[in-house]
Amino acid sequence: MTHLPAIERETGPAPRHSVLWLHGLGADGNDFAPIVPELVDRNWPALRFVFPHAPVQPVSINGGVPMRAWYDIVGFDARAPQDEAGIRRTIEAVEALIAREHERGVPSERIVLAGFSQGGAIALAAGLRHAQPLAGIVALSTYLPIAATLASERSAANARVPIFWGHGTADPVVVLQRGLDSRRLLEELGYTIDWHTYPMPHSVCAEEIADLRRWLGARLV
Repeated sequence: MTHLPAIERETGPAPRHSVLWLHGLGADGNDFAPIVPELVDRNWPALRFVFPHAPVQPVSINGGVPMRAWYDIVGFDARAPQDEAGIRRTIEAVEALIAREHERGVPSERIVLAGFSQGGAIALAAGLRHAQPLAGIVALSTYLPIAATLASERSAANARVPIFWGHGTADPVVVLQRGLDSRRLLEELGYTIDWHTYPMPHSVCAEEIADLRRWLGARLV
């Protein structure tokens, strides 16, 4: 399979830990690359950050205008139809990125899947279905997509995967309640969510980065 184009940042030579970070709708891999210096502790082992670019495709909620998107979005309401085929195609693309990290000497248990908004939705959908245990999942300002099939498709290997979830209390795009509903569904399936809210809109903030830095540091063993 052809790999998604991506920006990579390595914090040291021969990294044996990787963070695959998926951007939000309409952005690209450059969006979160600048976060690396703020997020990384110099005492951590060497990390490879991979920031892939989503394909350019028409997006219904934006009048069919083509933009970078992991899948089509018909509406932001939880009742809107979901682009299940597009979500599953992107899960396969993420699996290919994980496989490439394996080839470069990084096993699944040292890989963190992270994402913001639409990218966070894919991090959850792909990570909870991945066949081998991951180091963690980071879900920022997002929700759980194709939730109805998760119970039957989830991987036992990631039943206890650490999940960091940050959400803005004033988010007008993925409203807080949608995040809370997704959190409740996952907790009902037995997952443990490290949940954080911040007084912000659909964005990230310094406090969230600091919390994420502490969380990541505990997983880099």
